[in-house]
Amino acid sequence: MKKSFLFFIALAVLFSCTNTEVVEVGNKTSMMVDPVYDAGEVVKGELITAKFKVENTGNFPLVIADVKGSCSCTVASKPEDPIQPGEVGVITAEVDTERTSTGVITKSVRIVANTEPSVTEVAIKATVKSK
Repeated sequence: MKKSFLFFIALAVLFSCTNTEVVEVGNKTSMMVDPVYDAGEVVKGELITAKFKVENTGNFPLVIADVKGSCSCTVASKPEDPIQPGEVGVITAEVDTERTSTGVITKSVRIVANTEPSVTEVAIKATVKSK
């Protein structure tokens, strides 16, 4: 008798905790971003500041989880808040040409977001001249 009573109590507690609210996790969206920033000719030692406009072209908020430069001379920053559908955010990347070679350079930035595919790569191109 005691066991069946405990069983019914446990069953009642279990069914009383149901949540009817639907939560969707991991909604994928889409984005549009210019794939290349051309800085043109720069003098060695100059700091290149590239700004990539990111437009959310999907139906869910765009969450940029991470942005990372291809080397230690490239530092990128991302919007902290999600970009709502139809809105635009900016990813900024700086290249310290003091730490690069002269000539034509290409530095990339990887963007990790809730898109398909989840990783998008953009590039910063420049021709670095001697001082």
